[in-house]
Amino acid sequence: MCPMVEHCTPAALSDRAPAPVSAVVPCYRCAGSIAEAVASVAMQSLPVAELILVDDASGDDTLACLHRLAAQYPPGWIQVVSLAANAGPSRARNAGWERAQGEYVAFLDADDTWAPDKIERQMQALRDDPGLALIAHKMQVRERGTLPECDGTPARARPIGRGRLLLHNPFPTASVMLRRDLPFRFDERFRRVEDFLLWGQIVFSGYRCAKLDRVLAYWHKANFGAGGLSQDLRAMHAAGREVRRELLRQGLVSLPEHCFARSFGWLRRGRQYLLLAWRRAAGAGAGT
Repeated sequence: MCPMVEHCTPAALSDRAPAPVSAVVPCYRCAGSIAEAVASVAMQSLPVAELILVDDASGDDTLACLHRLAAQYPPGWIQVVSLAANAGPSRARNAGWERAQGEYVAFLDADDTWAPDKIERQMQALRDDPGLALIAHKMQVRERGTLPECDGTPARARPIGRGRLLLHNPFPTASVMLRRDLPFRFDERFRRVEDFLLWGQIVFSGYRCAKLDRVLAYWHKANFGAGGLSQDLRAMHAAGREVRRELLRQGLVSLPEHCFARSFGWLRRGRQYLLLAWRRAAGAGAGT
């Protein structure tokens, strides 16, 4: 059992009154990682009001694992939602969002984890600036099973405007907390970079968003090219181009903005392919 799961006790949930936050986790064949993700939510210094686990028709023992986890925590704190057919992370997140009762919704993926003070820091940012519709933060890759420590230093919230979002996606999904009543949802036609379209709709519609300058969540694998497959990058970039075209079709970005973002995207894409080639070369060298 990983240290995070071992050190998590249900009693920790009742130490403080919960924040008005619903945490949503899409789950697909994640029986090996979901307990650690749930533990990272349960260990929050400021607990969330509820945790919604959405099984995306995994077809293995994931759903049974989710119910076992729910039984280990206070009754009603974990809700398990089961989708009848596999529809991708957009549908799973939307299903959790629809079930959510909190004033805010925070997202986490089943193979990622939160730092213990994530919710407390984001709620402080929202108290400091109640007009924010979305608050995010930095993420980094971290070895699975390690216990992060709370930083303690003040976090600064930096506004994120349309210029930043035109160039790249500054909001990792597991970092985002947003208002539940926003008039947007994840577009279920997209199975890649679906989050980028939603963030674009929010920012380009004039809602105010910000990002904390602290790492408050962790990937446990590289956030692109983890499998060393260039086709993964090609598919991701193709989906990104389609998202930008969709924002243009919706009238949320102008044609000059779209053309600029497309040109910048080619430069960024080239850099990522070079980085992937370097990783492959380094791996080949290590094996000789």
